[in-house]
Amino acid sequence: MPPSNSKDPSQIVKEGYNRAAARYLSARSRGSADLPLAGDFSQLLPEDALVLDAGCGAGVPVTRFLTHTFRVVGVDFSLAQVRMGHQLVPPAHFTCQDIAQLAFPPDTFDGVCSFYAILHIPRVKHELVLLDFHRLLKPPGYALLCLGAEDIEADYAPYLGVPMFWSHFDADTYLRMLTRLDFHLMTSQVVPDPIGPKGSHLFALVRKGGA
Repeated sequence: MPPSNSKDPSQIVKEGYNRAAARYLSARSRGSADLPLAGDFSQLLPEDALVLDAGCGAGVPVTRFLTHTFRVVGVDFSLAQVRMGHQLVPPAHFTCQDIAQLAFPPDTFDGVCSFYAILHIPRVKHELVLLDFHRLLKPPGYALLCLGAEDIEADYAPYLGVPMFWSHFDADTYLRMLTRLDFHLMTSQVVPDPIGPKGSHLFALVRKGGA
């Protein structure tokens, strides 16, 4: 059930991650050392690739992993997370933006990576978010996307001591959606949530169509 004050989901997520930034960093640092499919994603990109980490949090572990090889732009709409990213992963460039409203020109990035972020956006917007990622990729561009694996229209629940919101389709729906949006599926896997009780997630490695 939505909270009694009917606050916008994006505000719930932004305020939640601002308040729980340190706790989330600690949990992510312990819980995601495997970085599903990140090695495969990295091997597909040229050495000088420019990569967008969409929903980067404090930059640990994903942004940090990517900066070992690539130029990386980390985007998150939690200002507390972005400030921590500047300190923890200085090689990356961090900016505070909503990944549902990215302000980059077309064909900017060689790769787009997004872990545990899209599922905090109301799912009616997910197709537009993915279409925008397609727009931002220069061909041949690759994306590593963490999406939902279960059908949940709206879930409001405590998370790391703060209110939080989730929304996503099931894995098969996303795989069909990616094909419809002109992404070529290279590989995918369903992975249990590494730090919380929110079930499993679909990780999909895709290439921009037409390449």
